[in-house]
Amino acid sequence: MTQWEQETVLVTGATGFVGGNLAARLVSFGATVVSIERDRKPHDTLSALKVRERVITVPGDITDLALMQRVFTEYDVTYAFHLAAQALVGPALRGPIPTFETNIRGTWTTLDAARLAPTLKGLVVASSDKAYGSHPNLPYAEDFPLLGRFPYDASKACTDILAQCYFTTFGLPLAVTRNANTYGQGDLNFSRLIPEAIRCGLAKESLKLRSDGSMRRDYLYVDDAVDAYLALADALGRGKMLGESVNFGTGSSHSVLEIADLICRLTGSTARPAILKTASHEIPEQYLDSKKAEATLGWSARTSLEKGLELSIAWYREMLAAENKPSEPRRMGGGIPAQHHL
Repeated sequence: MTQWEQETVLVTGATGFVGGNLAARLVSFGATVVSIERDRKPHDTLSALKVRERVITVPGDITDLALMQRVFTEYDVTYAFHLAAQALVGPALRGPIPTFETNIRGTWTTLDAARLAPTLKGLVVASSDKAYGSHPNLPYAEDFPLLGRFPYDASKACTDILAQCYFTTFGLPLAVTRNANTYGQGDLNFSRLIPEAIRCGLAKESLKLRSDGSMRRDYLYVDDAVDAYLALADALGRGKMLGESVNFGTGSSHSVLEIADLICRLTGSTARPAILKTASHEIPEQYLDSKKAEATLGWSARTSLEKGLELSIAWYREMLAAENKPSEPRRMGGGIPAQHHL
């Protein structure tokens, strides 16, 4: 018996990449997992990880306050992870209002429903390293101001501030995560760098990059991210880390070209990336100081970049082979076209 077997856990965004991996882990631990599903897609991470039938999916939208109140009370939710978000930079730039609706309104409805939930022990709210915006000194530490200026970045800064508001004003037992770029099994959005780079590498095709390849990011393997969420929720359940914001990253950064070259090497591809130089509104470098997570939660990223990519490549190889159409990846949920990679 694990500590999660007696818990009912709401995971908003469970049909997405990180939320799906978190839901799959919780299911494996024996938890009752509930998710909100606005649109039923033909493919999602829960299905890809073969756990969809073991998750309770409630049709609806997280921006619907009455629905969120019903879910918290009807299912006697004891823990919640708020991960639902419009997480793609391209759509946020093309149409910011839907991003603000999901990421900001969806956050305050979740927080307000949680405020009234009598059984709730802890709520983990997913912000992002993007909330920090651009700073002259790196790595980001938790006491840095939130300077997100572009639509997605600003929406996550608002998520962060709203969470702090509900803790300070109402005593909601929550904590906020600020995670690095996360990759790994179950990410079906090929508009992101690593899934498409792996697909191209396996197909021996040239990856199209919309930047000059110099942008540097911190890359966190999804199993390490799930470990982080669970460690933080466990602390909340013990009355620890209340109202805290915590960085989860590796403490180092890698350029887009470094990632592309490493994936080429690991997949045995000799096709060189095509540099389009069409990117705009990108922060040159981002990476996180995670000393607080190590000191307070005993958490640190355990998976090296090369090992994480090897595990990811093995998963995508099997998934794409099952499709039998490796050159025609599925486009998930309004993802931007494959040529728009960082």
